[in-house]
Amino acid sequence: MEETVRMKQLKTVDDWYDVLNEAEHRPLILFKFSATCVASASAYKEMNELKSDLPIYLIIVQNARDVSNAIEADLGVRHESPQVLIMNSGRAIWQATHYKIKAKAIDQAIEQYVQ
Repeated sequence: MEETVRMKQLKTVDDWYDVLNEAEHRPLILFKFSATCVASASAYKEMNELKSDLPIYLIIVQNARDVSNAIEADLGVRHESPQVLIMNSGRAIWQATHYKIKAKAIDQAIEQYVQ
């Protein structure tokens, strides 16, 4: 999956630490994606339908497993793929995995949890 205008791909652990620092100051979305998973393809379509203007960071797990592992360790959220995490104040405040990744649910979570 290529980086889109809407999603910026995290390729290194240093990229992740930059985003983790950014998440201290503003809310954002992490999207873990598997290039070989049908559920990920469905989730990718849903992510492109989001109404939110929050920045979205894409982690392709086959290309950046070390990034995914660092996210799991730093946030204390078990790795899944596909997985969406909403971050605010430097921590994960909401997540969805697999076929529960729906644009409407993410938009509602942002409205409910991001101030």
